[in-house]
Amino acid sequence: MSRKLMLPVVLGLCDGILTTLVLAAGRLTDVAQPMTLGFAIRIALVAFLSGAFVFYVARYADLRYELIHAARQLNMSAYGKLANSALGRAVQKEAITAAVASSGAAFAGALVPLLAAALVPQFQWTSITVSLIALAILAAALARAVRGAVAQWIAGLVLGGVCLTLLGLCLKVVA
Repeated sequence: MSRKLMLPVVLGLCDGILTTLVLAAGRLTDVAQPMTLGFAIRIALVAFLSGAFVFYVARYADLRYELIHAARQLNMSAYGKLANSALGRAVQKEAITAAVASSGAAFAGALVPLLAAALVPQFQWTSITVSLIALAILAAALARAVRGAVAQWIAGLVLGGVCLTLLGLCLKVVA
């Protein structure tokens, strides 16, 4: 994976998985209301749309700030000149690309555990288990990519997933 896409993809996957755990934990463990394919897709679409908007705004603002900062460092008289040039348009394209990668990853991160719940409704904890396994796999891959301690990364992400699952069970946002 390219360095430019690592942040958006990792953020999207984590966001999709963790959002699912918080929003749907109550529904995922409810025998009376099993997860349906349509409901799974709706929740994944929410993760996709909110992820796209939030990541685009944050990334675009960050990149434009870098252009303004660079203009100051170059002692340019009008700080907005770089931001309004071809570099500004390139920054916008980069922000859009990153937002697409992030929101696509959020959609996948949300949909996979929800599909598990829809396909195997008799085992309510399947989707939560799939979510925690996905977080562990993501943590292991990240630890290797950044030369970190694999066990610590796995423990951190899985613990975060467990905590947000418990929060979701208490809040029962989607019931």
